[in-house]
Amino acid sequence: MQTIPNSIKEYLDTPYSLNQDQIDFYQKNRFIKLKEVLNQETVAYFNQVISDQVNVMNQEQTALEDRTTYGKAFLQLFNLWVENTLIKDLIYSKRLARIASELMEVNGVRLYHDQALFKEGGGGITPWHADQYYWPLETDKTVTAWIPLQETPFNMGPLEFSAGSHVIVEGRELAISDESEEILDRKLRVTDFNHVIEAFDLGEISYHSGWVFHRAGANTTNEMRKVMTIIYMDKDMILKNPENSNQEHDWKTWCPGAKIGEIINTPINPLLYSK
Repeated sequence: MQTIPNSIKEYLDTPYSLNQDQIDFYQKNRFIKLKEVLNQETVAYFNQVISDQVNVMNQEQTALEDRTTYGKAFLQLFNLWVENTLIKDLIYSKRLARIASELMEVNGVRLYHDQALFKEGGGGITPWHADQYYWPLETDKTVTAWIPLQETPFNMGPLEFSAGSHVIVEGRELAISDESEEILDRKLRVTDFNHVIEAFDLGEISYHSGWVFHRAGANTTNEMRKVMTIIYMDKDMILKNPENSNQEHDWKTWCPGAKIGEIINTPINPLLYSK
């Protein structure tokens, strides 16, 4: 059985030092980009391992031009850590989970779920949206680590943020769609929120909260834009009564057995970091 190199395993458990200015930036804007979170060896290793797993799990057979806007945005595969013990080492990384805990200013974090988001060469935009529309979670103490598996220049479709837009209530009821792109783009244009579009260096990753609005541009290159994401939640997160069919689906899929009004603590929502 293949095992992860010790050098990478140790690196994934080595703390990344956040300063108070970075935590304050996240609290104000509800996103942050952090450089050199992962080293070159780690990125290269998981680029290969995750790509191989995506190839095994991917069942998309519809031609790119025949898909919906959502389908053109990315290939989306979930909970790769359940299928692949090598990927589990990344998902269980204390280095990454501690960052999530410190940014949210909570005492620890659990896994909500992971997902690979591979935007094919020629793939379309990812429309404006807020992730937490899909999640039956009681509070806003959620954060997603967006982990590019290569340098991600503008023409590959890096993640874009509307800084501080977590305070907007209008648009939270919108799923990822052409409608969300149109309505939210119009809404965000008339606000004072800064629209942040930046390339990602190798090893740079971002963290964004569940209610901050974000999107990604098209991948106009011939290469796959490979991204792994880890969704963290406060270790004491309560399951709320679902407010839409997507939240009902997420409850049954990502928190199976959890009870409304109680802490989400299931075998697939492990504690990843605690102070």
